[in-house]
Amino acid sequence: MNVSRIEHIGIAVESLEKAIPYYETLLGIKCYAIEEVVDQKVKTAFFKVGDTKIELLESTNPEGPIGKFIEKKGQGIHHIAFAVDNVNEALTEVEANGIQLVDKQGRKGAEGLNIGFLHPKSTFGVLTELCSE
Repeated sequence: MNVSRIEHIGIAVESLEKAIPYYETLLGIKCYAIEEVVDQKVKTAFFKVGDTKIELLESTNPEGPIGKFIEKKGQGIHHIAFAVDNVNEALTEVEANGIQLVDKQGRKGAEGLNIGFLHPKSTFGVLTELCSE
C-alpha cells in the first residue's frame, strides 16, 4: 500500500452552520464545499489546508454514525484519512496483516472518493479511513 498523504481529518460537529464560521476565522480560509452523503447520514463541509483537508461532519440522522459518535463522545476529531492508490487493494492488504476492517470493500464517500474504514480496535483507538480517486 502506498500512502501519499493525509487526505483529510474528519471532525464531528453538532452544527455546520455554527462550526463553519469558527473554522473560517481560525484557518483564515473559506469553506469550499458542502455536500450531503445520504447513505452515511451526514452533511460535510471542507476546508483546504495545504495538501490536506479538514472535513466537518454534521449528522443528518441521530442513528447515523456521526449522530451516534456525538451522542457517545461529543464533538471532536472523528477520523483521520489517508490517500492511497487503490482503496480495495489497500483494504485487502491491511486485512491480510491482521487489521480489523469496518469496510471489506470501498464505497463512495464525499467528493466522489472511494473510501474504506479500518476499525479503531485495530488502529490504537483511531478510526482510520483510506481514500482513493
